[in-house]
Amino acid sequence: MADRRMGSWFEELPVGTVVHHAITRTITEADNVFFTTLTMNPQPLHLDAEFAARTPFGRPLVNSMMTLAMVVGLSVPELTLGTTVANLGFGSIEFPNPVFAGDTLHVVTEVTKARLSSSRPDVGIVEFRHDGYNQRDELVCRAFRSAMMHCRPRE
Repeated sequence: MADRRMGSWFEELPVGTVVHHAITRTITEADNVFFTTLTMNPQPLHLDAEFAARTPFGRPLVNSMMTLAMVVGLSVPELTLGTTVANLGFGSIEFPNPVFAGDTLHVVTEVTKARLSSSRPDVGIVEFRHDGYNQRDELVCRAFRSAMMHCRPRE
């Protein structure tokens, strides 16, 4: 079987590592409507342009759960693709600025904690801080995430 690893081994993720992720993504209205309805969220702020026009934002907001998922997803190729055992959880998550259809997101990740597992010698636990920005470099999402990562295989 071919090696499908693109992500980083535990040893390649020391505290202080900063990654400017290569992939960016423009969120469309269709993305937002599909995600919001797929997750059974009837919030008119995401789905109803007339309702949203009467809010301080003046137009529909992108569902914050979609923003979070996209920010994490954009980090996968350089960090965890083929090298993660499991996502362990999220800590603090913030959405300091709104996201609208047509915004293009880019992500910068910093490793804030890293340690070898106390129970499994072949894995480590890494905490990432994912910062998602729009095309104006406004911070739209900050999320802390912990993942169990494979150590580099012994050859």
